[in-house]
Amino acid sequence: MEEIEVPTEHLHEDIHHQAEHSGEKWITWVALCSALLAVLAAVTALMAGHHANEAMIEQMQASDNWAHYQAKSIKAAILTEKSDLLEAAGKSLSEADRDKIAEYKKDQEEISEKAKEKEQASASHLRHHVILARGVTMFQVAIAISAIAALTKRRHFFLVGLCFSLVGIFFLIQGLLLKT
Repeated sequence: MEEIEVPTEHLHEDIHHQAEHSGEKWITWVALCSALLAVLAAVTALMAGHHANEAMIEQMQASDNWAHYQAKSIKAAILTEKSDLLEAAGKSLSEADRDKIAEYKKDQEEISEKAKEKEQASASHLRHHVILARGVTMFQVAIAISAIAALTKRRHFFLVGLCFSLVGIFFLIQGLLLKT
């Protein structure tokens, strides 16, 4: 899975340009906050991408385990069928074959447990990814609104941008604190 891109670099440059050429001190704060938000967005995007990749890897491993489980199931079914045919012919299954059927059943239980653990781990990573992706989105919106504030020289846009950044920080913290 690809990393989440943060296409706000040009907005960040515009804000710095406005801060340099404007006599208003608060626009410098807009530029500073935007730079910090860009860093937070990048870190959050990196973490979201990591969890998306881990979710995919865990799901592939779960699928591999389920395929292994199915292979053991087929082998057990073949031996069980052999036992039924021998029984119908009045013969009995060898002790080695009986042991093999029991071994396959035991292996299936272990493999099934492992596959379920991998599926749960994948779901956990996916939950992390979704939460962090929301954070990235909020940071991007905050940067864009801050750029609008700097370009239009309207402070209330900057305050709205700060509100979005707080929501982004909330999602970042939530993503960090969520148990795996």
